[in-house]
Amino acid sequence: MAFNSETAAIRFGTGLSAKIAPPASVDDMLARLKGPDAMAERFPIGHFAQVEELMEKIRKLNKLRRDDPDKRVEVQQRIGKLRNQAQRQQIEWLRAHMARSIFTEDGLRERLVRFWADHFTVIGKKSMWRFAVSTYVEDAIRPNITGNFAELLKTATFHPMMLMFLDQVNSVGPNSVVAARTPKRGINENLAREVLELHTLGVDGAYTQNDVFELAKLFAGLTYRRKGGFTYDAKMSEPGPETVLGKAYGGYIQDLFHVTDFLDDLAVHPDTARHLARKLVVHFISDDPDAALVAHVAAAYRDSGGDLMATYRAMLTHEAAWAMPAEKVKQPIDFVTSSMRALGVKEKKFAELKWKKIRTYVIAPMGLMGQMWENPTGPDGWAEEAEHWITPQGLAARIQWAMTVPTQLRSKLPEPVALAKTALGTRLSLELLQACDDSVDNADGVGLVFASPEFQRN
Repeated sequence: MAFNSETAAIRFGTGLSAKIAPPASVDDMLARLKGPDAMAERFPIGHFAQVEELMEKIRKLNKLRRDDPDKRVEVQQRIGKLRNQAQRQQIEWLRAHMARSIFTEDGLRERLVRFWADHFTVIGKKSMWRFAVSTYVEDAIRPNITGNFAELLKTATFHPMMLMFLDQVNSVGPNSVVAARTPKRGINENLAREVLELHTLGVDGAYTQNDVFELAKLFAGLTYRRKGGFTYDAKMSEPGPETVLGKAYGGYIQDLFHVTDFLDDLAVHPDTARHLARKLVVHFISDDPDAALVAHVAAAYRDSGGDLMATYRAMLTHEAAWAMPAEKVKQPIDFVTSSMRALGVKEKKFAELKWKKIRTYVIAPMGLMGQMWENPTGPDGWAEEAEHWITPQGLAARIQWAMTVPTQLRSKLPEPVALAKTALGTRLSLELLQACDDSVDNADGVGLVFASPEFQRN
């Protein structure tokens, strides 16, 4: 294995820093990952219950508006204030998310959180729900990235955000008690399809359309209740058994354990091992992954029964994981946070940025780079291919950010040559070093560093 501390910080972390030492070894990286989650405590993000509370207030106000038309204007103003509160809260959670990457000594954790959040993508499709994505990541994803994949799969699948996003909450079995009472309600296959196609087996996995339909029947009953959260409603469920991937689940008694049994089995399926291994390698290392590395990671996953720490270790201890030159293009969130980390943005300064400036310096530019925060185009999340990110508009937006925003984040910019060495280490080319030395001023030189091809890649 050709471990390299700079590569560890850039490819598997959140970038190099002048003040924070890069990992010393793979064991060091994994020990930090398995240790306490210091960044979550230092930069807290709320939980779904906080957004639920705002939803409940708006629900009551909407009822008041219907019951008392004379208060319509007043109520609408109060609803508007609550929506603004939710939007500002969402931006504060983005600030915390970014701060974790900028100031962490455990960059692998932050990258894995983003990877798994994207793997289990949710999008808030209804009004207030779009402000709750960060809470889903905090509730379902972040606490489970070092355990067994089966637990991560279950917590993501059962979270209200996933159930709402994929329209599972209204899905009822064709022969259920609820269907008998309300014949217009029926089965919805969205969650079943995405669990098989995106979350586990992969699009080329060993399943059929009939497996999707049978799983949708098995999933009927997974729903969300206001104030009660996730629940399993046996009256919505299909009398079993359902046969999925050749095995029967369920029976005379409808219960959640039939679903969890299936997800436990699905988590250790050989196709799941291959799919997850390939996704990890593609995300961190190469759009065209080394077949031997993928097979090595898949074997570790399979042999450990889906243990994620064993899976990460297998990836990080394989020589191909450290191959150069760097091939992966940083996604906009990684580009922005690694720039701030290299720039040495002060924690106090970052914390004091008004939410409108966060929108100006982060949200709007990232949108121009092709990544609207918490709003991918579909359940398959963000694209991995370099061609998706390095477009004329996306590249122009990166250059514009590099040339203008750093001056707003630090009152005194670092010397360009010093910054280039901090940000790139031995990746720094002689051409870029000379360009930094010849730059007109510090702002121009800093922009050259962040806009450089060397910095754009992991």
